[in-house]
Amino acid sequence: MTETFSDRRSLVGLVLGTVVLAALLTWWGGWALPVVIVAVLLMVMGHEFGHFLTAKRAGMQVTDFFVGFGPVVWATTRGETRYGVRALPLGGYVKVPGMTWSAPVDDGLEGRTYRSASYPRKVLFASAGSLMHVVMALVLAFVALTVVGFPSQSHVGVVAFTEWQGHAKNAAQLAGLKIGDRIVSVDGHTVTNEDALVTIVHGDTGRRLTLVVERHGHDLTLHATPVDGRTLKADGVPLAVGKKPEGYLGIELEAQTVRSSVWAAVPASFSQIGATISAAAHAMVHVFSPGEFSSLFHQVASPKAAENRTAQLTRPESIVGVVRIAVQGTQSNGFGTLLNILVILNIFVGMLNMLPMLPLDGGYVVVATYERLRSRRGVRYHADVNKLTPLAYAFMSVLLVLFACTLYLDIAHPIVNPFQ
Repeated sequence: MTETFSDRRSLVGLVLGTVVLAALLTWWGGWALPVVIVAVLLMVMGHEFGHFLTAKRAGMQVTDFFVGFGPVVWATTRGETRYGVRALPLGGYVKVPGMTWSAPVDDGLEGRTYRSASYPRKVLFASAGSLMHVVMALVLAFVALTVVGFPSQSHVGVVAFTEWQGHAKNAAQLAGLKIGDRIVSVDGHTVTNEDALVTIVHGDTGRRLTLVVERHGHDLTLHATPVDGRTLKADGVPLAVGKKPEGYLGIELEAQTVRSSVWAAVPASFSQIGATISAAAHAMVHVFSPGEFSSLFHQVASPKAAENRTAQLTRPESIVGVVRIAVQGTQSNGFGTLLNILVILNIFVGMLNMLPMLPLDGGYVVVATYERLRSRRGVRYHADVNKLTPLAYAFMSVLLVLFACTLYLDIAHPIVNPFQ
C-alpha cells in the first residue's frame, strides 16, 4: 500500500513538474518549443517501444523500460517490468538480461535472456528501434502529405495585394480576386508556375484578361485589366521603369500547399523515405569524414569561421541545434515543416543506431551474425565482446568529440535561421 501511494505521489509530482516545465518553455521560447521537445521525446519512446515489443514477442524478460537517464523521477512496476522516467531526457533504454555471455543471470531465467534467443530474434530485437524510426518516418510523411500538404509549384496562389498610391483598389481587387485564390489559367493558358503568370501579365497592358481561379474547390471566371507599372507607385517607388509598358495586377504570389489523396500518399511516402535514406547515408559519410572533423575543430577555435554562412550549411547539428531549427521552422511555416524535420531526424537516428559498432544496435547485429556464422550444428559459438572494448571506447570517443563540438557551436554560434 505504501509503495502504491508513493508511486501515485511521484506520478502527480511528474505531471505537475511537466506542466510547469512546459509553461516555462513556452514563456521562454514560444509555443513551438515544448511541442518540438515532446515530439522528440515521443520519438525516443517509439525507439524503445520497438525493442520492448520485440523482446516481449520473443519471450525475453524485460526488466526496465525507462525514458531518460540519471536519477529516477517516477517509476512503477507492472508484472516483471519496471517502467519509469529519469531526470535527464537525453534518450531512453530497455533492459533485457544477458546482452553478453559474461553477464550474470539466474539459472531459472537463462532461457529468457537475449543471449539464449535464436539468431533471427536477436537481430529483430536489436534492429527494432531503428525499424520503428522508419515506421514513424513513414507515418509522419503520410500525415504531412494528406493532412498538411506540401507547396506545389504547379499551384500558384494569391497571398497578398500590392497597394497602389492614389488607388483605392488595384486591378486584381477590382476584378474580384481574393487572398487564397489559385490562378488556374489566364486567357486559356494554364498557369503552372509564378513566372508563367508574370510573363503573361507583364506583356498585356491595357487589355482585359480572362482569369480562371479556384476558390474553395470551385472554378470562377474573372476579368482583369493589367495597368502599366510606369504609371503606378508603391511606397513612393514606380513599379516599372523603361521605354516599354509593363502590366501589373497588384498581386503577390506563392506556391500553394496541396494535400495528397490517401492512395497517392502511400507510394509518395515510401518514395520520400527512400530519398531521405539516400540523403542521410551521404550526410553520414560526410559527418564522419576527417575533413568534417577538421572543419569542426577550426570552427570551434575560430568564431569567424563558425559564423561563416557557407560552413554552417554543411555543419552537423547537436540535438540543441535540431530543436532550434525545428522550432524556427514550426513558427515560420507551421506543422508541415516540423513533420518534415522529424522525418529526417527519425531516419538519421535510425541509421546512426545501425552503424556496426558496439554499443549501438548495429554492433549487436554484427556480433549476433558473427556468432551465427561461427556456430555449428548443436554447438553455439559464444563471442567474447570484451575483446571489442578498446574499439568500442575509441568509437564512443569519436561520438563524444562530435557531440561536444556540435553542442558548443550550436550554443555559442548557432546557425542562422534558414526560414527568414
